[in-house]
Amino acid sequence: MSNSKICPECGHVFRGNGWDGIDAHWRSKHEDIMPYEKAWPLLKDDKYQAHMDDTLIIAGREFSSRLIIGTGKYKTYQQNADALAASGAQMVTVAVRRVNLTNPDEPLLVDFIDPKKTVYLPNTAGCFTGEDAVRTLRLAREAGGWDLVKLEVLSDPKHLYPDMEETLRAAKLLIADGFEVMVYCSDDPVFARKLEDLGCAAIMPLGAPIGSGLGIQNPVNIRLIVEQTSVPVIVDAGVGTASDAAIAMELGCDGVLMNTAIAEAKDPTLMARAMQHAVKAGRQAYLAGRMPRKKYADPSSPLAGLI
Repeated sequence: MSNSKICPECGHVFRGNGWDGIDAHWRSKHEDIMPYEKAWPLLKDDKYQAHMDDTLIIAGREFSSRLIIGTGKYKTYQQNADALAASGAQMVTVAVRRVNLTNPDEPLLVDFIDPKKTVYLPNTAGCFTGEDAVRTLRLAREAGGWDLVKLEVLSDPKHLYPDMEETLRAAKLLIADGFEVMVYCSDDPVFARKLEDLGCAAIMPLGAPIGSGLGIQNPVNIRLIVEQTSVPVIVDAGVGTASDAAIAMELGCDGVLMNTAIAEAKDPTLMARAMQHAVKAGRQAYLAGRMPRKKYADPSSPLAGLI
């Protein structure tokens, strides 16, 4: 079995024994990014994250990872923490009404995922009215001082599509109350624009119903939202596997939020790692610019000048 290693900054393959040659390579190519003495412990433990000038900025906060994961449906908080580490994500959503943050008689999320190292994003999962959502986030702010929040106001429990009228009303109240609102919404460009005009910090259209794993069902609308929006657009809900995340990023989305796709995978930690790579690959493909689609074949080798 090959023991080759790959430089996370430039993709150079070390074909000898593991990291043989990394010291000279790093010092000549990447010393300006991070001194080798600091990089090597991270590299050997597979914890190094590639430097990205192309960072995600939400409400003035800067993130090198464009993947956000949840904290629900995992068998244990330890499994959740392991998936977070594998994903490279720097932000987790926290369902304030469901996740234990304060009861010392039960396992606490904060004992496994340190809020000083990972940004907690309180959300309003399970709220079906604007008043309920606003009350939940005000309680979250009192409990943890969080002002960057994720708003979702649901309609029918069967499909969990957002109630957009209630969402708009709640967003207006929260923004007036000093919250930075990342908002879960339908893939309707009209409502997405209204939410941005209200002052939302990020627009989060669904790719498919929550927990369905169906992937991006309406890429045209997602692309329209991306093209018209000046704040980050993050696909939220519906991702089932790595290719779905890559597609979202190739459409030009600024990030992807997922929970069930990782938590209900047969191996959540491995799937989390796959999602990290998919988000990075999709982003790079978007920035690179795909070739145009063509109706007919176009030979890879030019025909002119053949003998």
